[in-house]
Amino acid sequence: MMIEKIKNKVKNNVGIKHKFRFNGSRNQIEEFEGIINNTYNAVFTILVDEYSIKSFSYSDLLTKNLEILDVDFSNL
Repeated sequence: MMIEKIKNKVKNNVGIKHKFRFNGSRNQIEEFEGIINNTYNAVFTILVDEYSIKSFSYSDLLTKNLEILDVDFSNL
């Protein structure tokens, strides 16, 4: 049920600009700003700039591979 709570939290933040931290492969950390653009059944998309869209799964948030730095997920 944790994924459902994460999905709801992401859906509530659609259209809002946030700061993100992505822990990629080989310990590469990428920080960027973007707007949560769309939510789908298994993934959501982030509009990074006018021409760039990134997609992530909700499990990326659950496993903390992706963090939304200015949204509190501690109470889930």
